Amino acid sequence: MPENNHWRYLPNCKVPEGEILPSGTFRYAAVVEYDGNKFCGWQRQLHCQGVQQAVESALSKVANQGLTVSCAGRTDTGVHGWHQVVHFDSSVIRAPRNWQLGANANLPESIRLHWVEVMPAQFHARFSALARTYRYLILNRPVKAAVMHGGLSWCRHPLSIAPMAEASQALLGEQDFSAFRGAGCQSKTPMRDVKSVKVFQQGDIIAIEICANAFLLHMVRNIAGALMAVGRGQQGVPWLGELLAGRDRTQSAATAPAAGLYLIDVKYPQQFNMPYRPPPPYLLGS
Repeated sequence: MPENNHWRYLPNCKVPEGEILPSGTFRYAAVVEYDGNKFCGWQRQLHCQGVQQAVESALSKVANQGLTVSCAGRTDTGVHGWHQVVHFDSSVIRAPRNWQLGANANLPESIRLHWVEVMPAQFHARFSALARTYRYLILNRPVKAAVMHGGLSWCRHPLSIAPMAEASQALLGEQDFSAFRGAGCQSKTPMRDVKSVKVFQQGDIIAIEICANAFLLHMVRNIAGALMAVGRGQQGVPWLGELLAGRDRTQSAATAPAAGLYLIDVKYPQQFNMPYRPPPPYLLGS
């Protein structure tokens, strides 16, 4: 442990083995909900505002000192967070409820903190996470949405969910997802472990839900684009398996729009006692 008590963790920087928080510093976790249409993604940006900047600014006002947050998964521009998890460190004493209320009072209406709690020093929003779950919502009708146009993808052509659901099973397990990896992805490996995948429908909205240990850049949106090609009958059920085997992004479908994508859950070991917020009916939750 460095002797300097002002040593700080960098965003998304793994806590070195054996390190502890400086004396008098507490680690907090928070659950954040946000409308991705209002921001240039999660990560702080130089020329436009990311969600991270707004959250850090609000928490810093509560603490009366600068704070940095780390998140479970960095979402892209236009992608929404229903259950984003962050952590931050502070030596300022505030009750968890006061952190939440104070931050929300300083946040734009498109961002809300739903839960704040003191955590063990070894908790890390990103590196302690076991899995993330994304849900992609597609409005499948001839006319685009007016009310929720920023919260739904749209496909005017009829989609058949049976072949989509069958094709999606090729995604299960640990394998190379180069075929669904976005250009500019900085991950050191294309290997990801998909725990579960579901395709279901309520009315004229189709949902694609994928749970994995982690995701590559644009991975869910690229998978959604491929599954829609299967649903339209442009490709057969075996196609996703063939794409995975070929590991060639150029052979897959176009990337689906960001508007319909939501980070809906992050799983952690039980020892951290993290809350679960089930998706609401408007996100096709129960």
